[in-house]
Amino acid sequence: MVEITPSQRLASLLDDSPLKPIQGWLWVLSTGGTLLDGLVIFVLGVAMPLIIAEFHLTPDVVGLLGASLVFGAVFGAGLGGPMADRFGRKKLMLADMVIIAVGAVSSALAHGFPMLFFGQLLVGVGVGIDFTASSSYLSEVLPKRARGRMIVATIACQSVGMLLAASIALVLLKNVESAQSWRFLLAAEGGIAVLFFLLRLWQPDSPHWLMIRGKFARAALAFNRIMPEQREAVLQITSSAGNQTVTNSIAPRKSLGIAVLFSRAYRGRTMLAAIPWFLMDIATYGVGLFTPIILGAIDVSANKVGVIAHDFADAKGSAFIDLFLLFGFLLGIWVVPRFGRIRMQAIGFAGMAFGMLLLMLAVSLPNSPARLAHIPLVFAGFILFNLLMNAGPNSTTFTLAPFLFPTQLRATASGFAAGFGKIGATVGVFLLPILQDKFGVITVLGLMAVVSILGLTVTLFFRREDTE
Repeated sequence: MVEITPSQRLASLLDDSPLKPIQGWLWVLSTGGTLLDGLVIFVLGVAMPLIIAEFHLTPDVVGLLGASLVFGAVFGAGLGGPMADRFGRKKLMLADMVIIAVGAVSSALAHGFPMLFFGQLLVGVGVGIDFTASSSYLSEVLPKRARGRMIVATIACQSVGMLLAASIALVLLKNVESAQSWRFLLAAEGGIAVLFFLLRLWQPDSPHWLMIRGKFARAALAFNRIMPEQREAVLQITSSAGNQTVTNSIAPRKSLGIAVLFSRAYRGRTMLAAIPWFLMDIATYGVGLFTPIILGAIDVSANKVGVIAHDFADAKGSAFIDLFLLFGFLLGIWVVPRFGRIRMQAIGFAGMAFGMLLLMLAVSLPNSPARLAHIPLVFAGFILFNLLMNAGPNSTTFTLAPFLFPTQLRATASGFAAGFGKIGATVGVFLLPILQDKFGVITVLGLMAVVSILGLTVTLFFRREDTE
């Protein structure tokens, strides 16, 4: 007969409980990283034409600046996962907001490319850390019946961040007709990060993490804040966990380390969690960050004159397109629990590829006064890409690692998967402006379609029944 550990008994109490208001609030606090991820991508995309005009940046330098944001996320996710497993979820969720705020302020005060690069790199580091820490935290404080749906809802806040950024950008560009508006846009990132830092000071650490680290008294306090009606049961379970035999069985002396992710037991899970995320982020970040630039290149707003007016027009087009990111996430919250992660991930990759093919068709139409008829096709391609991306892989990749790995490996696995994904994002945002300059928009769109098809193939190859 297998002995049930105190940690498992407490997990059972939490899993079987109904969703409470405090857990809803903890979910809100955990959305900071994904919200800021969407916000900083949109802000930098809108600010980029103004930054290019002020500092006269070449396409390769533009690619480096865009890549700095996601390259920082590679380090943040890679380092943040093991650190969250070692030091706790809450400490990392506070530290990452400080890092984002410092990076945002540095970017807003920049007087040239080096400081801008450094500032955006720091912002990316903070976002990468939060991706790993918050996803692990949520999987350890939510009841089982609501866990999958609410973790998908967490990544949905990426699109909320984009829409918030669009609102800020449109207000600034319309009312502050200055080439320096980009500084206010970047500074807004820091203000939101500070707000989340202050709110997170109140939240308890993950009770599951506290239990596996042998911090039973603190675990009891955390559980009691989440489930006050189970106070007596929690105290009874944690008090019995103090003997040496139980402690040794549930509190490992050291973290397992990243190498275990490639052991025979976890190798397939690691590939499933990481490779599709890598491929998705090539397309997602490449297209998302440079949507205003792509719209400008397709001449959707060619009737506008002046850098600020043109940027305002492209920002409006991007905001309309990104609205369907939110619709896609809302759709994902409903369809992923019903149809399964793997199925929706596969459907999403297929839809992304078809959306890029529609854009290629629109761009290839003959250049004539009647060419304005291609604009609905342009928006249809972008909308399909965003809608199915967020109903599929952008919802599912974020949720796979927390479900595939145990508590002591959860943040490390999430960090590796997110970091590998951000490497793909770095490739996308660095190469896109260079490829667009050398080969044109249609080549970039074709490559994004190929990447999406590869994501579909890898997802089906590594699929697992327990992720359905």
